[in-house]
Amino acid sequence: MNVADSQRVASALEHMGYHNTPQAEEADVIVLNTCVVRQSAEDKAYGRLSSLSPLKKRRPDLVINLMGCLVGVKGSEKLQQRFPYVDVFSPPSDPAPLVKHLLQKEGRQLEEDSTLQRFAWMDGDLQLPAEERGRLISAHIPIVYGCSHACAFCIIPYKRGVERSRPPQEILAEAQALVHQGVREITLLGQIVDRYGKDEPDFPDLAGLIRRMHAIEGLERIRFLTSHPNWMNDRLLDCVAELPKVMPHIEVPVQAGDDEVLVNMKRGYTTEQYRRLVERIRARIPGVSIATDIIVGFPGESEAAFQNTYDLLAELKLDVAHLARYSPRPGTVSARRMPDDVPDEEKWRRFRLLEELQAGVVAEIHAGYQGQTVPVLFEEKHKQRWRGRTPTNKLVFLESDADLRGVTLPVEITWSGPWSMLGRPATVTA
Repeated sequence: MNVADSQRVASALEHMGYHNTPQAEEADVIVLNTCVVRQSAEDKAYGRLSSLSPLKKRRPDLVINLMGCLVGVKGSEKLQQRFPYVDVFSPPSDPAPLVKHLLQKEGRQLEEDSTLQRFAWMDGDLQLPAEERGRLISAHIPIVYGCSHACAFCIIPYKRGVERSRPPQEILAEAQALVHQGVREITLLGQIVDRYGKDEPDFPDLAGLIRRMHAIEGLERIRFLTSHPNWMNDRLLDCVAELPKVMPHIEVPVQAGDDEVLVNMKRGYTTEQYRRLVERIRARIPGVSIATDIIVGFPGESEAAFQNTYDLLAELKLDVAHLARYSPRPGTVSARRMPDDVPDEEKWRRFRLLEELQAGVVAEIHAGYQGQTVPVLFEEKHKQRWRGRTPTNKLVFLESDADLRGVTLPVEITWSGPWSMLGRPATVTA
């Protein structure tokens, strides 16, 4: 989501005549786009922000914009007091405060430029930043802002606001514009992406939106994330199974493998219901890859509860497990009502046990790809190898002197590890 937001900001600034510079010391405008889902991310944002203070003292005309979840949607008074050298505070997905500030410095008004209004308010088509135009192969489009589910551990509803679906015509226009600029793969984003359209009775649901997007000429691949076990339905699974452009990769977090922990997390399902969902996905979409999220050390997670999570992950053998150690986020239910009673060293122990387990699971899954030929869409060159992904979102590297950016090739997998695979161009026989 933040990548997509940053692209929108860059587009608006370029429309105003600015261009990118890799050195903060050379910049006239610095935008720090922040995440606070975990404490480590928030600490990193504060550290980076503090490091800009000396630069602002040396160059008072420098404009510093703090954006994203650190600011949130409920005001920035405390941040303004703590960081008086910051010129603009922008909520998530909202470049308008920065655009207005810069225009006021120039004596202009936002209403004078209808194109800039589209960039500033994130509606309609999108012109990629110059450095990505014609080079970016895989792009993200936010389709649902905010979230109204309020899991006990999650700060997103407090920072990004209530759930809001974007109009389908704006999403489709943005997708069309991205394809015209060289994008071949689009990922639709939402905190609970399956809930797209639930807040707007005249909007299609996610399955309906994907079917419309499937008709865009030049678009090769469609993905979506993140799903929720309570909202993933058969209409959506049918889309993935039936439409060739929709990739067979599902991201649906379980968060924990213990029912009591799931109740405390306010997730709204049981481990058995999650098992049945995984079975349904695999039955409807043969060869699908499934990714999950897991939090270790949630308040009250006993050793037995953790073992249940370990056993579930070992049983389901999912393709990806994004692991996180619980950190209390201010304002959330868990931070207000539940003591953070799992010591940090124990969180790390549990984290590493799951990490080791999952590395073995994925190594086994990837070993099954060796000798197989799979279509790979290549995105960029990394060191001496081209980097791309399979339909199931497996990372593949291939050595070639040809320019493979944006090219989909049949690739024979020659080596596999837990995190990536190597391949060579497949020999095509008549």
